[in-house]
Amino acid sequence: MQDHPSPHERADSSALAALHPTATTPPRPLVRVSDLRFLLARNPAQREPGTVDISGTRAQTQLTGLPFHRWLLPDGSDWTLFYRLGQGYLLRFPGLADFELDPSGSIMGCWCAPGTEESTVHHLYLNQVLPLALSRQGRLVVHASAVEIREELAIAFVGMSGSGKSTLAGAFARLAKPVVCDDGLVIEASGDLVQVLPGDPSIRLWADSLAELIGPLAKQGIQVQYTSKHRLLEDPSIPFCRHPASLTRMYFLGADRSGSIRMSTIPPPEALVEIVKHSFLLDIQDHEELASHFRLASRLVREVGCFRLDYPRRFELLPEVCAAVLKHCED
Repeated sequence: MQDHPSPHERADSSALAALHPTATTPPRPLVRVSDLRFLLARNPAQREPGTVDISGTRAQTQLTGLPFHRWLLPDGSDWTLFYRLGQGYLLRFPGLADFELDPSGSIMGCWCAPGTEESTVHHLYLNQVLPLALSRQGRLVVHASAVEIREELAIAFVGMSGSGKSTLAGAFARLAKPVVCDDGLVIEASGDLVQVLPGDPSIRLWADSLAELIGPLAKQGIQVQYTSKHRLLEDPSIPFCRHPASLTRMYFLGADRSGSIRMSTIPPPEALVEIVKHSFLLDIQDHEELASHFRLASRLVREVGCFRLDYPRRFELLPEVCAAVLKHCED
């Protein structure tokens, strides 16, 4: 008896035909899975982020079937829609761009929506698509910033957008503590070490954080369309780390912003839940990917101290917050 495709499979085939009505042979990847890594760590002279070849401009036609996952903005509108496209994936950023990935996470196509600037697409690739593709390789990628507090020794700050990760990283940079990564932190376990890998040498700050921490003369990158944040590049006021560093502690940014500066231990089971909640995952329905992710996250919370950090979100207190965290790392 012949098997019939599921509703999802029928939708996937229709979506593929709608996007590629004349496709006959598989296209070459624009970015192969073996290339999906933070190449900037090996090229200190490069100041701009990694880029992806743009296939062209294409209207975002309505796809048959529903996305299997979606990321929402704080106002409840869609930020990223995850579709199955044949055996691969389509990541849609409504009104901005579409990215097509094969089952291994290699990027097969990148399409600007009409009116989207190429600089915006490159940043979507670097800050959103690349971490998701890396997760497909079995990498653990977390919504976290990280700073190097001593030579090859780093701490990370974990939290969702708006929780203060970048502002804290900027405050440590003012103390000559190099920024390892602003977000999309790649964490690797190698032998007896748990390491963090350096990301793109830039940090994104809101206007008030920029004014308080760095000042208007900081070197800035091109403004992108999907955020009003300022993207600051490496200059004497913002040092960046260019090598892997051992991760010694992770601080999960708490929601209590009114009291004193407090750090409290998070038990491993609770920390595991937090890591999973703040992770990049391309396919949340792939059991093998989920199992691999849990194994990596479980090792992380066993070997690295995890703490909740609550502090008032007031610029004048940031030096005190940084000092308290550094003292906590020494205890």
